[in-house]
Amino acid sequence: MKFPKDTSGIERYIALDIHKEYTLAGGQNAHQEWVMQPRRVGIGKFCEWAEANLRVGDAVVIETTTNVWDIYDIVAPRVSYAVVAHAGAVRQIAEARVKTDKEDVKRLIRLLIADIVPEVWVPPLEVRELRGMISYRNRLVKMGTMIRNRLQSLIHRHNLTLPKGGLTDAAWWEAQPMSALEKIQIRQELAMLAEMDQHKGEVDAELGRQCLGARWGPLAVRLLQLPGFGVILAMIVLAAIGDITRFESSKKLVGYSGLGAGVHDSGKEHIEKRITKSGRKELRWALVEAAWRAIRISPYWKEQYEMYLKRMRKPNQAIVVIARKLLVAVWQVLTKEETDLHASEEDLAYKMLVLSWDLNEDVRMGLTYKQFAKYALMKLGIETDITRFVRKNVPRRVASREETLARMEELGLTC
Repeated sequence: MKFPKDTSGIERYIALDIHKEYTLAGGQNAHQEWVMQPRRVGIGKFCEWAEANLRVGDAVVIETTTNVWDIYDIVAPRVSYAVVAHAGAVRQIAEARVKTDKEDVKRLIRLLIADIVPEVWVPPLEVRELRGMISYRNRLVKMGTMIRNRLQSLIHRHNLTLPKGGLTDAAWWEAQPMSALEKIQIRQELAMLAEMDQHKGEVDAELGRQCLGARWGPLAVRLLQLPGFGVILAMIVLAAIGDITRFESSKKLVGYSGLGAGVHDSGKEHIEKRITKSGRKELRWALVEAAWRAIRISPYWKEQYEMYLKRMRKPNQAIVVIARKLLVAVWQVLTKEETDLHASEEDLAYKMLVLSWDLNEDVRMGLTYKQFAKYALMKLGIETDITRFVRKNVPRRVASREETLARMEELGLTC
């Protein structure tokens, strides 16, 4: 929601300082005179308060916090202008010597009147839900990692040699000379680990369905053609980006990710610093992870990596450069609907075949692996007669267009 150029219709400038149990609301006019004295509103009563106190002619600023989007959804339809302020960028609040709720509200109002609020993009509901699912999956992964680390600690403590696949082998653990208390811990750890893996599998299956759905499917399939990207990484990137059209150039997207290099440019000094890390950390992580995979499977990206490694002599710095270049490729394929310039038709066919192997039958909507690979290529708009090729010295096959279309008709699917 853009700030109106003509502010004559704005009667009150209101700031909301949100806390876990209450919101402090206060408002001033353009002359910075109080027209709504700051008061605490309980979170449970906020909707009722907003209905009674907010109206057209109000401009409202909200500082980001955990439940900011629920508050924004209540406020935005009732006022002329609503904006969410980036908490980390509001230096007047973060670095204030006198920091009280009332002073925070006054500083927010001052920024709002001057129209210099560091604004945060307000993601639509489907983006918020996808981000929530990604965040939940990350917690499951962390919990599973913690359990595995505790089991590994027991192995080291008792100087045991773990057989292949033995970490989750209950019979192997039961046969080890450990105390009764330790065996209780092991049984419970294994049960929790199995539960975590089951939950993660359900989440991954749902992300696979979202990856092929009407909202995310067209974008996800374009990302999946890039080397290094699988279903999970593609959905993490899409969740972090949200709406690609808000980035007018790849440079803007790189800046948003925090993968751009910092610069000190003053007088005759020009010093390039490390990456800023000022954007979404999950986007940086996903691109770095994709970059490591890409240099293992793509000759082009491997050559690029080796070139930068020779120059920088530090693998981590070289891989960040590859991650940044991959992000530029992400912007290109999403905004211009291009295919990967560095992949042949056989490369794309194999990538879609690998994708189909990662999806269960339910997510593949009843298509076989070979049929789904052709279906994904058709969604990319790639018209190719390739049905057979060799990859890693193994003959591979994707279904023909005719076979796939016939099966899609049986299942009631459209491309």
